Amino acid sequence: MRDFSLDIYRTLLETLQAKGYELISYKDYFAKKRPKKFVILRHDVDAKPYNSLKTAQIEHTLGAKATYYFRVGKESNEPEVIRSIARLGHEVGYHYEDMSLCNGDTDQSWSHFQTWLDYFRQYYAVETICMHGAPTSKWDGKDLWKKYDYRTVGIIGEPYMDTDFSDVFYLTDTGRCWDGYKVSVRDKIPQFQDEWTAKGLVWHTTPELLKGIENNLLPDHVMITTHPQRWTNKTGEWYKEMILQNAKNIVKRIIVK
Repeated sequence: MRDFSLDIYRTLLETLQAKGYELISYKDYFAKKRPKKFVILRHDVDAKPYNSLKTAQIEHTLGAKATYYFRVGKESNEPEVIRSIARLGHEVGYHYEDMSLCNGDTDQSWSHFQTWLDYFRQYYAVETICMHGAPTSKWDGKDLWKKYDYRTVGIIGEPYMDTDFSDVFYLTDTGRCWDGYKVSVRDKIPQFQDEWTAKGLVWHTTPELLKGIENNLLPDHVMITTHPQRWTNKTGEWYKEMILQNAKNIVKRIIVK
Protein backbone atom coordinates (compact mmCIF):
# COMPACT_ATOMS: atom_id res chain seq x y z
CA MET A 1 0.00 0.00 0.00
CA ARG A 2 1.13 3.55 -0.72
CA ASP A 3 2.12 5.46 2.39
CA PHE A 4 -0.17 8.32 3.42
CA SER A 5 -3.12 6.72 1.63
CA LEU A 6 -6.50 6.15 3.22
CA ASP A 7 -5.94 2.43 2.77
CA ILE A 8 -2.81 2.38 4.91
CA TYR A 9 -4.49 4.66 7.45
CA ARG A 10 -7.24 2.07 7.88
CA THR A 11 -4.59 -0.62 8.21
CA LEU A 12 -2.85 1.43 10.91
CA LEU A 13 -6.06 1.66 12.94
CA GLU A 14 -6.90 -2.02 12.45
CA THR A 15 -3.40 -3.02 13.52
CA LEU A 16 -3.66 -0.94 16.68
CA GLN A 17 -7.03 -2.48 17.51
CA ALA A 18 -5.69 -5.99 16.88
CA LYS A 19 -2.98 -5.26 19.47
CA GLY A 20 -5.59 -4.32 22.06
CA TYR A 21 -5.50 -0.53 21.84
CA GLU A 22 -8.73 1.40 22.33
CA LEU A 23 -8.87 4.35 19.95
CA ILE A 24 -10.16 7.38 21.85
CA SER A 25 -10.68 11.13 21.52
CA TYR A 26 -8.64 13.67 23.46
CA LYS A 27 -11.68 14.46 25.60
CA ASP A 28 -11.78 10.78 26.60
CA TYR A 29 -8.25 11.15 27.97
CA PHE A 30 -9.73 13.20 30.82
CA ALA A 31 -12.25 10.54 31.83
CA LYS A 32 -11.97 9.21 35.38
CA LYS A 33 -11.23 5.72 34.08
CA ARG A 34 -9.08 5.23 30.98
CA PRO A 35 -8.51 2.02 29.02
CA LYS A 36 -5.44 -0.04 29.93
CA LYS A 37 -4.08 0.47 26.41
CA PHE A 38 -5.17 3.47 24.38
CA VAL A 39 -4.27 5.64 21.44
CA ILE A 40 -5.60 9.20 21.35
CA LEU A 41 -6.48 9.98 17.73
CA ARG A 42 -5.91 13.69 17.17
CA HIS A 43 -6.41 15.36 13.79
CA ASP A 44 -5.33 18.91 12.95
CA VAL A 45 -7.55 20.10 10.12
CA ASP A 46 -5.16 22.63 8.63
CA ALA A 47 -6.62 22.37 5.10
CA LYS A 48 -8.80 20.22 2.81
CA PRO A 49 -11.55 19.56 5.37
CA TYR A 50 -13.27 16.96 3.20
CA ASN A 51 -10.18 14.76 3.59
CA SER A 52 -10.91 14.85 7.31
CA LEU A 53 -14.44 13.65 6.70
CA LYS A 54 -13.01 10.59 4.92
CA THR A 55 -10.74 9.66 7.82
CA ALA A 56 -13.63 10.28 10.22
CA GLN A 57 -15.80 7.86 8.24
CA ILE A 58 -13.10 5.19 8.34
CA GLU A 59 -12.80 5.61 12.11
CA HIS A 60 -16.55 5.42 12.53
CA THR A 61 -16.76 2.10 10.67
CA LEU A 62 -14.12 0.70 13.04
CA GLY A 63 -15.84 1.96 16.18
CA ALA A 64 -12.99 4.38 16.89
CA LYS A 65 -13.33 7.87 18.37
CA ALA A 66 -11.14 10.79 17.36
CA THR A 67 -10.73 14.53 17.86
CA TYR A 68 -10.75 17.01 14.96
CA TYR A 69 -9.36 20.50 15.53
CA PHE A 70 -10.58 23.12 13.03
CA ARG A 71 -8.98 26.48 12.22
CA VAL A 72 -10.98 29.67 11.64
CA GLY A 73 -9.93 30.17 7.99
CA LYS A 74 -11.98 28.90 5.08
CA GLU A 75 -9.21 26.45 4.17
CA SER A 76 -10.30 24.50 7.27
CA ASN A 77 -13.60 25.92 8.52
CA GLU A 78 -16.24 24.04 6.51
CA PRO A 79 -19.55 23.88 8.46
CA GLU A 80 -20.89 20.90 6.52
CA VAL A 81 -17.80 18.87 7.40
CA ILE A 82 -17.82 19.96 11.05
CA ARG A 83 -21.46 18.90 11.42
CA SER A 84 -20.86 15.59 9.65
CA ILE A 85 -17.84 14.69 11.78
CA ALA A 86 -19.72 15.54 14.97
CA ARG A 87 -22.66 13.39 13.84
CA LEU A 88 -20.26 10.46 13.42
CA GLY A 89 -19.58 10.67 17.15
CA HIS A 90 -16.17 12.32 17.03
CA GLU A 91 -15.00 15.25 19.12
CA VAL A 92 -14.64 18.69 17.52
CA GLY A 93 -12.28 21.32 18.91
CA TYR A 94 -10.79 24.71 18.12
CA HIS A 95 -7.36 24.75 16.42
CA TYR A 96 -6.44 28.20 17.68
CA GLU A 97 -3.86 30.59 16.24
CA ASP A 98 -5.15 33.83 17.75
CA MET A 99 -1.76 35.27 18.65
CA SER A 100 -0.64 35.02 15.04
CA LEU A 101 -3.90 36.43 13.68
CA CYS A 102 -3.80 39.34 16.13
CA ASN A 103 -0.08 40.12 15.69
CA GLY A 104 0.83 39.17 19.24
CA ASP A 105 -1.70 41.47 20.94
CA THR A 106 -2.65 39.34 23.96
CA ASP A 107 -5.87 41.13 24.90
CA GLN A 108 -7.11 41.20 21.32
CA SER A 109 -6.15 37.54 20.95
CA TRP A 110 -8.19 36.58 24.01
CA SER A 111 -11.24 38.35 22.62
CA HIS A 112 -10.68 36.72 19.23
CA PHE A 113 -10.32 33.32 20.90
CA GLN A 114 -13.62 33.64 22.77
CA THR A 115 -15.46 34.78 19.64
CA TRP A 116 -14.31 31.79 17.63
CA LEU A 117 -14.77 29.35 20.48
CA ASP A 118 -18.42 30.44 20.59
CA TYR A 119 -18.58 29.98 16.83
CA PHE A 120 -17.39 26.36 16.93
CA ARG A 121 -19.71 25.66 19.84
CA GLN A 122 -22.59 26.16 17.42
CA TYR A 123 -21.66 22.76 16.01
CA TYR A 124 -20.25 20.93 19.02
CA ALA A 125 -19.91 21.49 22.77
CA VAL A 126 -16.19 22.20 22.50
CA GLU A 127 -14.23 21.15 25.60
CA THR A 128 -10.68 20.87 24.26
CA ILE A 129 -8.54 23.12 22.09
CA CYS A 130 -5.18 22.76 20.37
CA MET A 131 -2.57 25.22 19.18
CA HIS A 132 -1.93 25.52 15.45
CA GLY A 133 1.85 25.48 15.03
CA ALA A 134 2.00 28.27 12.41
CA PRO A 135 5.69 27.62 11.66
CA THR A 136 6.19 30.83 9.70
CA SER A 137 4.73 33.02 12.47
CA LYS A 138 6.93 34.57 15.14
CA TRP A 139 4.08 34.23 17.64
CA ASP A 140 3.64 31.09 19.72
CA GLY A 141 -0.09 30.51 20.25
CA LYS A 142 0.47 29.08 23.72
CA ASP A 143 1.81 32.43 24.93
CA LEU A 144 -1.81 33.55 25.26
CA TRP A 145 -2.07 31.35 28.36
CA LYS A 146 0.64 33.29 30.17
CA LYS A 147 -2.04 35.91 30.89
CA TYR A 148 -5.38 34.16 30.39
CA ASP A 149 -6.81 30.79 31.47
CA TYR A 150 -8.88 28.77 29.01
CA ARG A 151 -10.49 26.89 31.90
CA THR A 152 -12.51 30.01 32.68
CA VAL A 153 -14.47 29.42 29.45
CA GLY A 154 -15.11 25.72 30.00
CA ILE A 155 -12.06 24.20 28.31
CA ILE A 156 -10.74 21.09 30.08
CA GLY A 157 -7.61 20.44 28.06
CA GLU A 158 -5.02 21.48 25.51
CA PRO A 159 -2.72 18.69 24.20
CA TYR A 160 0.57 20.57 24.61
CA MET A 161 -0.39 21.93 28.03
CA ASP A 162 -2.37 19.14 29.69
CA THR A 163 -1.05 15.81 28.42
CA ASP A 164 1.30 13.87 30.70
CA PHE A 165 3.99 13.04 28.15
CA SER A 166 5.98 11.17 30.78
CA ASP A 167 3.19 8.60 30.42
CA VAL A 168 1.88 9.24 26.87
CA PHE A 169 4.14 8.63 23.87
CA TYR A 170 3.67 11.16 21.07
CA LEU A 171 3.65 10.49 17.32
CA THR A 172 2.89 13.09 14.67
CA ASP A 173 2.92 13.02 10.87
CA THR A 174 4.34 16.56 10.78
CA GLY A 175 6.65 16.76 7.78
CA ARG A 176 4.73 13.89 6.14
CA CYS A 177 6.66 11.28 8.08
CA TRP A 178 6.67 9.94 11.64
CA ASP A 179 10.01 11.44 12.65
CA GLY A 180 9.17 14.95 11.47
CA TYR A 181 10.00 16.44 14.85
CA LYS A 182 13.44 16.99 13.30
CA VAL A 183 12.03 19.72 11.06
CA SER A 184 9.09 20.83 13.22
CA VAL A 185 9.00 24.30 14.70
CA ARG A 186 6.34 23.70 17.39
CA ASP A 187 4.68 20.29 16.88
CA LYS A 188 7.11 18.38 19.07
CA ILE A 189 7.76 17.37 22.68
CA PRO A 190 11.47 18.19 23.10
CA GLN A 191 11.68 17.37 26.81
CA PHE A 192 10.92 13.69 26.11
CA GLN A 193 12.08 13.18 22.51
CA ASP A 194 15.65 12.20 23.43
CA GLU A 195 14.31 9.62 25.87
CA TRP A 196 11.98 8.12 23.25
CA THR A 197 14.75 8.09 20.66
CA ALA A 198 17.10 6.28 23.05
CA LYS A 199 14.44 3.60 23.44
CA GLY A 200 14.24 3.15 19.67
CA LEU A 201 10.77 4.65 19.39
CA VAL A 202 11.51 6.26 16.03
CA TRP A 203 9.89 5.36 12.71
CA HIS A 204 10.02 7.24 9.42
CA THR A 205 7.31 5.59 7.31
CA THR A 206 3.94 4.10 8.15
CA PRO A 207 5.07 0.57 7.08
CA GLU A 208 7.95 0.93 9.56
CA LEU A 209 5.51 2.06 12.26
CA LEU A 210 3.24 -0.90 11.50
CA LYS A 211 6.14 -3.31 12.01
CA GLY A 212 6.90 -1.62 15.32
CA ILE A 213 3.30 -2.08 16.45
CA GLU A 214 3.24 -5.70 15.32
CA ASN A 215 6.48 -6.34 17.25
CA ASN A 216 4.93 -4.87 20.42
CA LEU A 217 7.34 -1.91 20.55
CA LEU A 218 4.69 0.78 20.93
CA PRO A 219 4.02 1.93 24.53
CA ASP A 220 0.60 1.29 26.05
CA HIS A 221 -0.41 4.97 26.06
CA VAL A 222 -0.02 6.96 22.85
CA MET A 223 -1.22 10.12 21.13
CA ILE A 224 -1.13 10.06 17.34
CA THR A 225 -1.56 13.36 15.51
CA THR A 226 -2.32 13.39 11.80
CA HIS A 227 -3.09 16.10 9.27
CA PRO A 228 -5.77 14.48 7.07
CA GLN A 229 -4.93 16.73 4.11
CA ARG A 230 -1.92 14.42 3.63
CA TRP A 231 -3.91 11.19 3.50
CA THR A 232 -5.58 10.38 0.18
CA ASN A 233 -6.10 7.60 -2.36
CA LYS A 234 -6.15 10.06 -5.26
CA THR A 235 -2.88 9.73 -7.16
CA GLY A 236 -2.63 13.34 -8.37
CA GLU A 237 -3.49 14.79 -4.98
CA TRP A 238 -1.05 12.38 -3.30
CA TYR A 239 1.90 13.50 -5.46
CA LYS A 240 1.00 17.17 -5.11
CA GLU A 241 0.95 16.91 -1.34
CA MET A 242 4.28 15.04 -1.33
CA ILE A 243 5.98 17.71 -3.47
CA LEU A 244 4.56 20.61 -1.44
CA GLN A 245 5.51 19.01 1.87
CA ASN A 246 9.06 18.33 0.74
CA ALA A 247 9.37 22.02 -0.13
CA LYS A 248 7.90 23.03 3.25
CA ASN A 249 10.36 20.77 5.05
CA ILE A 250 13.26 22.66 3.47
CA VAL A 251 11.86 25.94 4.82
CA LYS A 252 11.26 24.37 8.24
CA ARG A 253 14.85 23.14 8.45
CA ILE A 254 16.01 26.72 7.85
CA ILE A 255 13.67 28.05 10.56
CA VAL A 256 14.65 25.35 13.06
CA LYS A 257 18.35 26.07 12.52
